[in-house]
Amino acid sequence: MSGYALPIKRLIKELSRLPGIGGKTAARLAAYIIHAPEQDARSLAESIIDVKQKIRLCSVCFNLAEGDVCEVCADASRDRSVLCIVEEPDSLIALEESGGYHGVYHVLHGALSPLDGIGPEHLRIGELMNRLAAEPAEEVIVATNPSVAGETTALLITKLLKERGFKVTRIALGVPVGGDLKYTDRMTLAKCLEFRRGM
Repeated sequence: MSGYALPIKRLIKELSRLPGIGGKTAARLAAYIIHAPEQDARSLAESIIDVKQKIRLCSVCFNLAEGDVCEVCADASRDRSVLCIVEEPDSLIALEESGGYHGVYHVLHGALSPLDGIGPEHLRIGELMNRLAAEPAEEVIVATNPSVAGETTALLITKLLKERGFKVTRIALGVPVGGDLKYTDRMTLAKCLEFRRGM
């Protein structure tokens, strides 16, 4: 990064820490920010600070929320007899955008990955069990990603829930194996929910 003034180097360094952003992309983004009107740069900086200060985890489902509960949990019209378990908030948003689901969610914030040191205690599985003990659901849909980690997580959750007598279904395959829900089109997601299967 020789040739750049120190503030530009710092900006490039910070931007390149974002996932999927390499040095060249970070330099292009920095150049855009430099040439953008000061108010645009200020709005960007303020929105980042705003998110860090105001966004927290929903106390019910662990989705991202501005208040104590997220919009989904606060919506009285949702069908609370059906609970859908997802790995990340991005997956919840993808399912919501499909328009095919009107129940509630539980966000695990990850998937089992023993090689990476991620075990059941690192996910929101304990909170899930406590939630279902307090408010049993008629059906629990396991909508983890169709990857090795997602399938492993689905098997563990299914075992725990079936031991407690819950009806457990898994989203139908249709999402490519090894894929990620947040990158799947709406129609595929809607069909996955429509044709889910028992486990």
